[in-house]
Amino acid sequence: MQKIVTVIFITASLGIASCGTKKEGGSLAEKRAAVEKLKKDQIAIGEQITSLEKEIAKLDTSSGKQDVAKLVGISPVTTQNFVHYIDLQGRIDAENISYISPRLGPGQVRALYVKKGDYVKKGQLLVKLDDAVVKQQVAASKQNTEALKTQLTFAKDVYNRRSNLWKQGIGSEIELITARTNVESLEKQIKGAEESIKIQVEQLSGSNIYSDVEGVADEVNVRVGELFTGFSGSSPQIKIVNMSNLKVITDVPENYSGKVRVGSTIVVSLPDINKTYNSSISVSGKVIDPNNRSFRAEAKLPSDGALRPNQIALVKIQDYAASNAIAIPVNTVGTDEKGKYVYIAVTEGGKLVAKKKQITVGELYNQLIEVRSGITAGDQLITDGFQNIYDGQLLRTDMKK
Repeated sequence: MQKIVTVIFITASLGIASCGTKKEGGSLAEKRAAVEKLKKDQIAIGEQITSLEKEIAKLDTSSGKQDVAKLVGISPVTTQNFVHYIDLQGRIDAENISYISPRLGPGQVRALYVKKGDYVKKGQLLVKLDDAVVKQQVAASKQNTEALKTQLTFAKDVYNRRSNLWKQGIGSEIELITARTNVESLEKQIKGAEESIKIQVEQLSGSNIYSDVEGVADEVNVRVGELFTGFSGSSPQIKIVNMSNLKVITDVPENYSGKVRVGSTIVVSLPDINKTYNSSISVSGKVIDPNNRSFRAEAKLPSDGALRPNQIALVKIQDYAASNAIAIPVNTVGTDEKGKYVYIAVTEGGKLVAKKKQITVGELYNQLIEVRSGITAGDQLITDGFQNIYDGQLLRTDMKK
């Protein structure tokens, strides 16, 4: 067998020498082709040498030396529940956030009954706006209405007198019609005045600003004497946040649109406070944002005093799960021309040897890759020392030689 190896080396040397004796002329393409051919010949010769060396090691016992077993680490293949998540970043938000504003238009602040950080009940008075003008209008309207009612009483008395005289054949019909018209006109005026008073009273009540939700005054950016419009530029003047109803919001890339849906399991982690919550998707957007090519997903969170709106959250959305699956460290998986493979340790002839196994893989998550075929539970997977081993190599799992 030693002669065979020598012959191969001689053949390779002659081939390379013969190429070297050729004329140095020729085109660039011809030279490149010659180099490629020599490289292929070199690879083929190297493979033949490796194969022959293995055969020599198995057949040549004249030296009395035994194969040196390679030290490896092995671990039994087991089944487990394998889960794949989509790792994203999100933020905490509140379901009920109220931006307080005047119902009937801006007004000057006369009294402020809340400060930042206060707990606010639903219906609580927060701001009192200037209502002096409206009060004067209400008072004037009421006086006018009372005057009209006095005139109506007099007009009705005149009409009744005219009606009695007309029944006795005294007086003209035009006088009776005029008296009745005065009564009807005054009644309409009084009705209009009363409706006007209702509007003015509503305007007067609009000067009292109440909270429409229960929560915490997160922002109070207005002072007595200032104009209260609801917003100062783009910032709210009074913002009430209900902390009992929180949610996490995240933007999901559109390539996951077929995997994320309402009801999908979600794990929310907040590293700053070292807390984790399990929930499920409650809202899955149907529209892709053209700016970032994503859609919004939301999940409800429990009430927790440690949570604050706009906190950064790490979001994991489960998009795949398999029970009784085989999952192995991804670094134990190699790739060749046939696909993915691993090495397992098997006993042959009383010796522990390496066995190459072609495998079919599935999802990859957290340094574990799912194996769908090729190995089974109970196989002894080589997890350490698998580099540079070959099919059939003698193995050992301890430090003994």
